[in-house]
Amino acid sequence: MNVNWNDPNFEGFAGQNPFARKTNRPKKERKPIGTPAARTAINLAVTLLFAAVYYYVVLPAINLKTAEFYTFFVLLAVVYCVCAVITSGFQGTGAKGYFKFVKKQCKVPFFLTVGLLAVALVGSIISWEVFRAADYRDLLAVEEGDFAAEVEEISFDQIPMLDSASAKKLGNRKLGELADMVSQFEVADDYTQINFKGRPVRVTPLRYGDIIKWLNNRADGLPAYLVIDMVTQNVEVHRLEDGIRYTTAEHFGRNLYRYLRFHYPTYLFDEPAFEIDEQGNPYWVCPRISRTIGLFGGTDIIGAVLVDAVSGECTYYEVDDVPQWVDHVYTANLIIQQYDYHGTYVNGFINSLFGQRDVTVTTDGYNYIAIGDDVYMYTGITSVVSDESNIGFILSNQRTKETHFYSVAGAEEYSAMDSAQGQVQQMKYEATFPLLLNISDQPTYFMALKDAAGLVKMYAMVNVSQYQIVATGNTVAECESNYRVMLARNNLISQEDTEVQPSDQQEVTGVIAEIRSAVIEGNTWYYLRLEQGDVYYAVSSADQRSAALLSVGDTVRVQYMAGEETILDTYAVSLVPKT
Repeated sequence: MNVNWNDPNFEGFAGQNPFARKTNRPKKERKPIGTPAARTAINLAVTLLFAAVYYYVVLPAINLKTAEFYTFFVLLAVVYCVCAVITSGFQGTGAKGYFKFVKKQCKVPFFLTVGLLAVALVGSIISWEVFRAADYRDLLAVEEGDFAAEVEEISFDQIPMLDSASAKKLGNRKLGELADMVSQFEVADDYTQINFKGRPVRVTPLRYGDIIKWLNNRADGLPAYLVIDMVTQNVEVHRLEDGIRYTTAEHFGRNLYRYLRFHYPTYLFDEPAFEIDEQGNPYWVCPRISRTIGLFGGTDIIGAVLVDAVSGECTYYEVDDVPQWVDHVYTANLIIQQYDYHGTYVNGFINSLFGQRDVTVTTDGYNYIAIGDDVYMYTGITSVVSDESNIGFILSNQRTKETHFYSVAGAEEYSAMDSAQGQVQQMKYEATFPLLLNISDQPTYFMALKDAAGLVKMYAMVNVSQYQIVATGNTVAECESNYRVMLARNNLISQEDTEVQPSDQQEVTGVIAEIRSAVIEGNTWYYLRLEQGDVYYAVSSADQRSAALLSVGDTVRVQYMAGEETILDTYAVSLVPKT
């Protein structure tokens, strides 16, 4: 029997065609789960579970002034509606069917979401810079300042010589010397610059090497933090009786971000800064943000939470009540953003686009300078149409936001860096971002010159207003001395101002009783002990080549930095001729 399986009239041996296409099959009915009250309970339980997990991981602030809150709420509404679709046995089809179902069965989350989105839209409009340019301009109050009068002149034994990259090298090297820590811990990347007991230093905590080392050591916490003197480049390890338990690199409940969120669920925070008080106790300074223009605009700091890094004790201070020892309340990026608003909208929004009369902006990059007991953020100010020269610069107190503008026309920072590199172009050194100093009432860029390995080899000073005046030196003392000579040569200072000696520089003359040497970072260092003395005077052959020619029995004159250590830094060592 020949069977044509493709014949649509063939019904098979049992009266059916096994290959015939079945049509008009009734759709399987989805039954709702339980009673309406039970379904609502299930929907809420799933939504709350999702909310708890999401909140723990993402840590959104419960605050209408942050976009994270709207994202969080919309996700909760979506989760609830999806659960409602599943538990109620939805029978509709297509997007239109789902929309009608949600509108009918999920009225509360639906209308709350629509209402919140409307609030966000209105809030964005009333925060728009087009309408509120004057308010953005007034976020930062800028006063005219007198640089020579307000910025104290410092001698070369007080000039901070370390940038963040160099500090990291020193910190990692110091940790490598500590056999009991190097296998378990690493140095964190914070390196906050502060004033500690009148000295410019960078401080940073340790962190766990990995998750296994965290499990092994978390009970005792992190055992120490590092303090790096930016002048002497000395690295000290401050060991703690009770370890640091709250850091940005911690996990779970002791993670600083999570710890802050659970204690202050409605607060908005800027990036925390690691600092130590005058007794050496470690803290996290956590600036509190507020949006002061409309709903989302005008970011500003209104206070700070100080978190004891050891105990976790939290204390909130209004911005005017922050303790004096705190150096970082207003972040550099926030100050720069506010000045850019100030300079851009000085004559309104339209002028910022057309005409641009008196419009100014900050230059790329910034640095810090210590004045009194505070740390100031420094950055150059340039015309919006200029890219190689400054019309001045600002100094802004990072604790109070007091900001002064100094009108000094001259080179912008990167032009000064190029000028310094040009002085030693045969060495192919790279300049660090400059530090602003007052040298004989002259605004001066100071920078280190590094080789390809990132090691500091020389120093340079460039006059801000006359950036063709460039001086270099193997030491800071030599660099400053050469710079003062050039200032006098250009009639910017008197001849008497070329000789300046720091207050803690001392001098001794004696006969060398012992010489020791060591190679550090490729440079040979000599340690001299004089007769009837028990201290050693350290001098680098890279700074003073004549040090390699000294011998036991030579009479030398040593200029050194006073201190109580057994090894003292020297400014100069010179051979005294025999009479």
